[in-house]
Amino acid sequence: MITTENNTDYIQANVFGEMTLQDYQELEQAIDEELRISRRIKLLLDLTMMSGFTLDVAWEDIKFISNHAHDFQRIAIVTQNQWLSWAGWINGAFTDAEISIFADAEEALTWMESD
Repeated sequence: MITTENNTDYIQANVFGEMTLQDYQELEQAIDEELRISRRIKLLLDLTMMSGFTLDVAWEDIKFISNHAHDFQRIAIVTQNQWLSWAGWINGAFTDAEISIFADAEEALTWMESD
C-alpha cells in the first residue's frame, strides 16, 4: 500500500508492506500531476515500513526515472535497508536530481525543505 501527500514544496510517499505495480503507478500519477504545475519537483520516499516490492516495480522505476531524468530537483529516500539504499544510488545514474538516503524521516524532511 502507498500513500501520497502533496506538500507545499514536495511530494511525500509512504509505502507499507509490499509495493506493487499498482502502488507505483499511483506514485507516478501523483508525480505527473505535480509536474503539470511545477517544472522540477522534490520527492520524499519513506520506505521504512516497506517489506519488499515486486519485480515489475523495479523495472517500472527504472523506466519512469529515465523518462523524467530532468524533472526532479531532490529525492530523499528514508530506509534502514542496505539493499534499498543501493537501489537509490543506482537510480542516481538515471537522473540529475540530488539523491540522499536517510535512516530518519526528520533528517530527510529537514534536507528536503532546505535549499
